[in-house]
Parts: sequence; structure tokens; C-alpha cells
Amino acid sequence: MALTATKMKQPTMATRLAAGCRLQAAPSRCSSYGNETDKLSLLEFKKAISLDPQQALISWNDTNHFCSWEGVLCRKKTPLRVISLDLSNRGLVGQISPSLANLTFLKFLYLDTNSFTGEIPLSLGHLHHLQTLYLSNNTLEGRIPDFTKCSSLEILLLNGNHLAGQLNNSFPSQLQNLILAENNLTGTIPSSLANITGLRGLSFMSNNIKGNIPNEFSKFVMMELLAVSGNMLSGRFPQPILNLSTLTNLYLTLNHLSGEEISSGFFPSGIEHLSDLNFLGLDNNELTGSLPEWLGNLKKLQKLTLQNNNFTGFIPSSDSNLSQLAVLGLYSNKLEGHISSFVNLQMLQLLVISSNNLHGSIPKEIFSIPSIIAIDLSFNNLDGQLPTEIGNAKQLVSLGLSSNKLFGDIPNSLVSCESLEYIVFDSNILSGGIPTSLGSIGGLTAIDFSHNNLTGSIPGSIGNLQFLEQLDLSFNHLKGEIPTKGIFKNATAFRIDGNQGLCGGPPELHLQACPIMALVSSKHKKSIILKVVIPIASIVSISMRISIVVDVSDALEYLHHNNQGTIVHCDLKPSNILLDDDMIAHVADFGLARFKTGSSTPSLGDSSSTYSLAIKGTIGYIAPECSEGGQVSTASDVFSFGVVLLELFIRRRPTDDMFMDGLSIAKHVEMNFPDRILEIVDPQLQHELDFCQETPMAVKEKGIHCLRSVLNIGLCCTKTTPIERISMQEVAAKLHGIKDSYLRGN
Repeated sequence: MALTATKMKQPTMATRLAAGCRLQAAPSRCSSYGNETDKLSLLEFKKAISLDPQQALISWNDTNHFCSWEGVLCRKKTPLRVISLDLSNRGLVGQISPSLANLTFLKFLYLDTNSFTGEIPLSLGHLHHLQTLYLSNNTLEGRIPDFTKCSSLEILLLNGNHLAGQLNNSFPSQLQNLILAENNLTGTIPSSLANITGLRGLSFMSNNIKGNIPNEFSKFVMMELLAVSGNMLSGRFPQPILNLSTLTNLYLTLNHLSGEEISSGFFPSGIEHLSDLNFLGLDNNELTGSLPEWLGNLKKLQKLTLQNNNFTGFIPSSDSNLSQLAVLGLYSNKLEGHISSFVNLQMLQLLVISSNNLHGSIPKEIFSIPSIIAIDLSFNNLDGQLPTEIGNAKQLVSLGLSSNKLFGDIPNSLVSCESLEYIVFDSNILSGGIPTSLGSIGGLTAIDFSHNNLTGSIPGSIGNLQFLEQLDLSFNHLKGEIPTKGIFKNATAFRIDGNQGLCGGPPELHLQACPIMALVSSKHKKSIILKVVIPIASIVSISMRISIVVDVSDALEYLHHNNQGTIVHCDLKPSNILLDDDMIAHVADFGLARFKTGSSTPSLGDSSSTYSLAIKGTIGYIAPECSEGGQVSTASDVFSFGVVLLELFIRRRPTDDMFMDGLSIAKHVEMNFPDRILEIVDPQLQHELDFCQETPMAVKEKGIHCLRSVLNIGLCCTKTTPIERISMQEVAAKLHGIKDSYLRGN
């Protein structure tokens, strides 16, 4: 989050010595300058820690003065008093001791990104000197304490916990940043929050808050961040908020707000006055009408995400005025017309306008934008040839042009895109041969040229691509011998079905051997036949379903933990999980990409080290943090896997009508777990267990235990926050154990 405090830098030992005492060398002498209460308070805090995997507290002993303990910072003047405690991201497990309230001079407390449980001690609300409190990304529960007596508190971060109860105004009037996102808060927004007139950042995204946004919020004359996405807010949206000229980040997605314009589906016109906006997210609503020309007046915009709406008309020409824009997400609308050249958007990095009704040719100028790293123009009606200028985009990592009407050859200039990792050109009318030069783009990870009119042979140079993991050349007019090196050694890593003239290849393909003088008919070839998993769920047994989820978990574990780097699938769902004739599951559709970048590279949500090419997922399967424009990571895939697992065993889609008003497929299973699972699993599985009545009861109990174990993994995968979810390594290991145990008893 942009509006958070910069942590106070811990001083060096030399700085501490300069305070007037050699703390390490003479602890007894220093004790007169210290405060025994602070030391005892810290030791009480340590007692409440049940696990310290990084040994962060190993220095907390009598050998060292408490002011030299790791994470502890004392003021320089005597008596020495603790003013800062920083134990962020130490992997600590335990509860937060109320003894911290005895650190009466404490100004900065950072306990975020650990595994603290229990409630936030009420006594923390009496720290009068406290200025910054970070408790985010733990597993804290209970109600938010009353912080009104923390008269110096300016920054309060409680996001990413399990805090519950009604949202009350229990915060001091001088607070500047209040971040409560990703909790279980209920109730309505108290209008009295507006009395904290100095608030610069307010976020309660992803909670269960109802009611309307108070009109009194117009008092936030210094507000820079307002994030209300992912709640159950309703009522009229207060237009005065759109007059807050200081707003730089505005998140309005996934609510039920109404109003003169929003209720009719149109773009809220008041936004045009927010000239300082850096990020505008209105995605995943039901907005209609045309995109307004005044968008081009928001010249400070860096991220504009309007995807998953029903916008029509043309992309405004005024968008070319957005010279600071780095991310443009317009996918899944009904936009038409030609694609602008975007020639003035020289800072653009992600251009995603797939799934619209755009037509015409691809502007060659796009490939001359110096910063462009990802382009997705898939699922439109684009035609014409691929511009040879494509080779100008030397920094391009991912290029998606699938499902258009592009024709002509694949340009040889593509080889100049030396950073390319993903090329997705499937479902066009491309012809000619596959450029041999592709084999020199060393970083290629996925190539999809399927469903075109490509001719000639498969270049052997593709076998030189060491990092290539997915290759789809199916349904073209290719012929000749299949290469034998690299990816072609693994028959499950590439697809060539639908090419009648191919021969040779790995034995698993069952193709005819290539004759010396001429190609012969391959009519007896047995192609790998793939079928979608879920539609056949009703005919497979418990053991078959376990085998399917084991196969998928193995595939995701490899993607997440292979030696070449982390790959995030980003769109795992049943239609992307396919079975071959041997009922082995395969993960398909790698149209979404992962990038490994620094924190300065933007994504459609918060900046992160991993983000997707197409910046999209599938409703019901996408992780909560992705739908809110947050970080996309391996934990996002874990969530999607968990949903697929639950769907496979209870035979209900996450988008079924029963899942509404806050009830999800995961919550449905959790409510019936573990004692009533037989009431919710697929009736086919219940029927299978009923057949066990003529065999010892232990056999049926073993089946029920197996179902409980599998569903429990699904629940562990679908936790709300990423930090709570288990890794795919742990998932795969547990599922293998369940499978082995169950099969030994059957």
C-alpha cells in the first residue's frame, strides 16, 4: 500500500555506543540507565512465543542489554526506554502479550507478517506515545480494541487477519492511515469516522460491511487512498467524495453502489475532477456506455483498470494524453473500432485489451513503445498481417494474439524480441512455415501456434530451447519428422495432433516411423485424446478423483518450484484440466504468464514480484487478492486448485446459484465439515460408499476418512489470505499420502 509508514531504521552498534554506554561489554553498568519494566515486558512477550523458526529472539537474554536485543530500539537519552520493536516477517508463532502495554515510551510497533493468533490485547490502546502499529498479515481474531487513547497514533495497519465484529469509530482523531482490508468486519460504516479529518488512507476492502458510504466522507479533504472494494455496500454513492481533489487511488469494485450514474450503468462523471489520480479501478462492475473522452484529462494516471464491464464504443483518442500510464486494462468489454497506436504512451508496460470487438490491423507503433513488456490483444476481430516492426520490442516478454483473423507469415523479425517468454498466436489464419530462428530466443517458455494454417516441418531448433515447457502446434498442416531433442523428448509437454503429415517422435505418440524416401500415411496414428475433467466426474470413483487431483497438484508443484524459476498459471479451472486415455490429468492453457520483476514494475493491482500477462482469471476460481487488483502469486494458484478440488468432490460449481450472499463453495464445505460431509459430496460418491455395506464397516469408514482428508486440503487451499494457504509442495505431499493410504485399503 502506498500510504504506509517507512519503518524506523535500526541504528548500528556504533550508534548505540554513542548513546553513552557500551551495552554489550558492560550490561551491569548500563542497567542503571535502563528500565527494568521494559526488560520484563519484553521477556513476557517472548514467553508468549511458541515458535521462533528464524531464532529472532535468541539474543533476548541476560547476556545482552535489552536495548541491543534484535528488533529492539531504545531512545538515546537516559533512562533508556524502548521506543521501537520491529519483528516483522520473522515467522513468529504465538500470541501478542498484553505486557507490551508496559512499554510506555513505545512509538513504533511492527509485528506484521507473522503467525500471531488470538486477540489484539486491549491494553495496547493505552500506549499514548504510539505512532505506528503494524499487525497486518497474521491470524488475529476478535474485535478491534479501542485506540482512541493512543493520542499519537498516525498509522494503523490491521489488514489480512480474521478480525470480526462491527466497524466502530474506536480510532484517535489524528489518525492518518487506517488499513482494515481482508478481515471479517461487519456492520455499517460509522459516519463519525469522518471526524478523523486528517485521514490520508482508508481501506476496508474485502470485508462484510453493508450499508452506504456516508456523505460525511466529503470531509476527508486530505484523502489520497479510498479503497472500499469487495464488500456489500449499497445505496447512493456520495458525489461529494468525487470532489476530493487530493485522491490518488480510488477502488470501487465489487459492491452494489447506486446513484444517478452508477445505477444506470454509466461512468461516474465526477471522477473527471480527480486530477491527481494515479490509480483508477472500476473493474468487475456492470458499467455500460462509452468510455468518456475526459479520461485523457487524468494526466497523472499510472494504472487504469476498467476490465470486466460492458463498455461499448471506441477507445477514446484522448487516452493518448496519458503519458504516465504504465498499465491499461480494458479486457472483457464490448469495445469496437480500431486499436489506437498509443504512440504517446511511452511508459506503457502492460496493454491488455483482449476479449472485445476490436477490428482492423495491429498498429505497428505499439512495438516501438520502449517500456512495453506484455501485450494481449486476444479474442478480438483483428485482421491483417503481423507487422515486421514486432522485432522492435526487444524488451517484450509476452505477446498474446490468439483468436483473431490474422493472416500471413510469422515474421522472422520476431527473433529480435530477445526477452520473449510467451508467444500465443493460436486460432488465427497464419500461414507459411514456423521460423527456424525461434530456436535462438533462449528464454521462451511457452509457444502456442495451434489452429492455424502453418505448413512445412517443425524446426529442429525448437528443441534447443532449454526453458520451453509448453508447445502447441496442433491443427495445422505440418509434415515431416518430429524433432527428438529438448521438449520433444517428453510427449506430454507438446501437442501436434491434427497435423496429418507428421511422423516419428516419441513412441508415446504412436505415430508411424518416417520412411527414408517419402512420407507415408499416418492414418493408424493414435493421438493423445484429451477430455475435460468435470463433465465426467459422475462416472469416476473416489480413487479416480484422488488420482486426478494428485496429477494436478504435481503439475502445479512443478510450475511453482522448478529449477528455472516460478511460474504462476493464473487461470486454473476445470476446463483447463484435461484427461488422456489413461485417465492421467494434464494442466493446460498457459495463455497467462508470470513475470519476475522488481517492486517498481506495476501490475493491474498492487505491485508484486509475480503478475499475469492477461491480468484475468475466471470468476469463482480466482483468488480474492487477484479480484481486488492485488498480488498474483503461487498462493493464487493454490486457491484456484482448492476450488477445483472441492468442485470435483461435491459436484457443485463455485458459480452455482446457491453460492450467493457471502456463501462460497469453500464456506459451504466448511459449514458441513467434518461431520456432515456425506450430505454435500457428489451423490455418486455416496452411492459408492453405500456399496461397502456388505463389506466390513472399516472399509466404508476408510472411504469417509479419505473424503474428509481430501476436503480438508481443499479448505486449507481456499483460505481468504495468501499467507494462510499451504504451498503446492505440501498439497502434493499430503495428497500422495492420502492416495497411497486409501489404495492400500482397496
